[in-house]
Amino acid sequence: MNLPLTSASGRWPQHVEEIRSLLARVACSDGSSQNLEIDAAFTRWRELAEECRTARRAIYLIGNGASASMASHFAADLAKNARLHTEVFSDLSLVTAIANDMGYENVFSEPLSRRAAAGDLLVAISSSGRSPNVLRAVQVARKLKLAVVTLSGMDEQNPLRAAGDLNFFVPAKTYGLAETCHFSILHHWMDLVAASAD
Repeated sequence: MNLPLTSASGRWPQHVEEIRSLLARVACSDGSSQNLEIDAAFTRWRELAEECRTARRAIYLIGNGASASMASHFAADLAKNARLHTEVFSDLSLVTAIANDMGYENVFSEPLSRRAAAGDLLVAISSSGRSPNVLRAVQVARKLKLAVVTLSGMDEQNPLRAAGDLNFFVPAKTYGLAETCHFSILHHWMDLVAASAD
């Protein structure tokens, strides 16, 4: 998929306005593809995290590239600021062993299938919503009865957008804009969960 990496305007005020406009148009749907009011969706996501904390369950965060960086960043913030048990599958030896022996499409689903339990939470991040390894992990999470929250962008018909219990979609057409908005969405959620940890 050869989508542009950055905004075409090249001017800072227009870039800022584009991000503002995209964040104002973030949509969230449930597992039945019913649209949800955005604050209600964030409240439910916060509740899922709080349920994990109370039951001493795990939150798994996955993604590729910049989305992998976000997964690691927010796993650390949630552990430090919200007293949650979090996991990411970014250990280089683990990733390369699974990719080499089982295929890159299994780098998240394989460890998830061995570690996750019913009641855990999976946060799946993919700008395109079409990453095979992310989609496969969501399938495993569903079989194991995890709650699933997805973040996607680009094409509103991407398969990840309909795969979770909560599905946050950014109508961005570039990776940079999708990633910037996903970071803001994740930070808002993390701040809500951290505020309830006191």
